[in-house]
Amino acid sequence: MTAVSASGKVDLVGVAETPARKTVEPRATLRQLRRLRFGLAAGAVLLLIVASAVLAPWLSPHDPLTVDIRHRLAPPAWMELGTGEHLLGTDQIGRDLLSRMIYGGRVSLVVGVSAVLISATIGVLLGLGAGYFGGRIDWTIMALINVMLTFPFVLLALAVIAVLGPNLVNMIMVLGVAGWPIYARVVRAETMAIREREFVLAGRALGMSHARIIFRQILPNLVSAIVVIATLQVAQVIIAESFLSFLGLGIQPPTPAWGNMLGEGRVYMLNSWWIATFPGLAIFLTTLVINLMGNALRDWLDPHMKL
Repeated sequence: MTAVSASGKVDLVGVAETPARKTVEPRATLRQLRRLRFGLAAGAVLLLIVASAVLAPWLSPHDPLTVDIRHRLAPPAWMELGTGEHLLGTDQIGRDLLSRMIYGGRVSLVVGVSAVLISATIGVLLGLGAGYFGGRIDWTIMALINVMLTFPFVLLALAVIAVLGPNLVNMIMVLGVAGWPIYARVVRAETMAIREREFVLAGRALGMSHARIIFRQILPNLVSAIVVIATLQVAQVIIAESFLSFLGLGIQPPTPAWGNMLGEGRVYMLNSWWIATFPGLAIFLTTLVINLMGNALRDWLDPHMKL
């Protein structure tokens, strides 16, 4: 764009502005993607883990429950006496370890996602109520949170499983009920800050109902924080499920789960290390990539990191 000054000279106004804007945005995007490269790589690995769990009936070379005593404690294929029929070897009763690893991922992912959905639902609703209404409601919910945080998780799991029995549904319920306080605390603090903002006060002045203000005005501003917490919580739930299964309180044999496979293999660590090592590596890798992806989500959703 050009402009003529009073002295008759032609000034160039904004000629270089448009190209500069076009070059700044791609550079910023590339810089942001470079900063999140570990999270993107972790997301790709997690997709492979999820795909292997979903496609387990087609990917597993053997039935994970088939017992073959003749090939018990067979080493992995790359070791001496190992065979290509069992790439990761077999366990103490001859079951194929690779097949059990693939099917075990199904259990861990289902427990992790389902328990986090239960925790997030309970925690977000209670956190919204405590932060928005305050007063006695806030005091009651915070007292309940303090009780939950001081109650030992293992005792809660023992009490519930002793009464209801160890199975997949009870495991999900225990982990889901035990994990909601962190959501409630974060959502409560954010809600108390947002409820005094101008758009919330304007909604009250216009006569909006409490439900509409909470779910249409406040909750959308908390989605990024909830997503980040839920992503990191999945990894913690997978570890907790493995821990309980290791103790015999979670998924019961012969159903394959990484935790009970690790518990079964601890007896054979000196002679047949692969029985416990590979499930342990699966737990480590899955929780690592979920944590890396959660950190990347936090950086991506944080407006202060978008430089």
